[in-house]
Amino acid sequence: MLVIALAVVLAVVFWPASDVAEGDSSPATTAANGSSGERPTARALGGQIAVDGPDAGSAGPRGPDVFATFGWGSGDGQLGRNRPDEANPEAPMSLTIDPQGNVWILDQVNNRLVKLDKTGKVIGNVPVPVQGAQDLAVAKDGTVMVLDRLLDESVALLGPDGKPLGELKLTGKNLEEGGSVTGLFSTDDGSVYVEREHGDLVRVGDTKGKADPDQEEVPGRLSRDGTTYLNAGITEPGTDRVYVNAIDRASRAHRYTREFRLGSEAVALTLLDTDRSGIIYLGVLVEKGGPPPLGADPDAPNPNASYSMLITCLDPLDGHQLGRAEVEPNSSADETFRELVVRDEGGVLYLFRTEQSADVRVVNCR
Repeated sequence: MLVIALAVVLAVVFWPASDVAEGDSSPATTAANGSSGERPTARALGGQIAVDGPDAGSAGPRGPDVFATFGWGSGDGQLGRNRPDEANPEAPMSLTIDPQGNVWILDQVNNRLVKLDKTGKVIGNVPVPVQGAQDLAVAKDGTVMVLDRLLDESVALLGPDGKPLGELKLTGKNLEEGGSVTGLFSTDDGSVYVEREHGDLVRVGDTKGKADPDQEEVPGRLSRDGTTYLNAGITEPGTDRVYVNAIDRASRAHRYTREFRLGSEAVALTLLDTDRSGIIYLGVLVEKGGPPPLGADPDAPNPNASYSMLITCLDPLDGHQLGRAEVEPNSSADETFRELVVRDEGGVLYLFRTEQSADVRVVNCR
């Protein structure tokens, strides 16, 4: 994967430019390889391919609001940050939102989950039940799920009160090793899924702790309205082209593929999620800036480059752009896993880190 000076390149956080999401993605790749220049916005219906140009649906840069701010440390109102001499620096690994609108932050440095209410006030701390926690999610029934893909290779289950309920092992029929897991998800029926290499999702069990020996596979992330499987990728490395595929949940038929021209080189995908109404949120880290120095190694970071993160809202019916926000990306080298999450009512919470603090920011792209 491309290494960049911003150090936002932990493989489990971003989908690299060399990845192609699994599912019905070949139409998007074919369209990209057979075209040139700017193309106009086109609607995508009946399983066809559509392309949006760089300005389609764009509303320009928007300043985020701050939902909560934490200092670095181990006390109340603080989040942990670790700077070891011979290991990766760490900051909070992940954040998620429960059905009541409370925000949970995985503060693994302090071995705890920090719970915030809808106003951003800390209302509780829950001990982390695994050795190497990297992601978390909260199911519709309130079950808190914590992913340890490398050490315990399991998903720990906690009640809404934080009491341990059990665990689900990751490895099995369709998942050979925990290290291939790139995300943790739950559906409305209480199923617990993990994402395999940014592609298909594998069912490991349910929130009651019952394992799934068959490890059912589904072709992408399920939208929150329960109708659509989604996957996405960078169409061609080194270009500004990214795509989103939508697959009907009931029939497993391909609904549409839409490709986007961003106007800047796509480095990695940072977000693919929906709100409760089905609106799709796509986050992409892009590279801007001048040419590399004369004679520079083409595989080395470009010191003249700058980076930005584009968050685009997409219509659930055909994927056309509804709006776009541009925000500053995290530039520290902290190891993280999930730093963006979509709220049920719309908008994105973004865990943004500085040397002085960690801000949970609200980003709106409509």
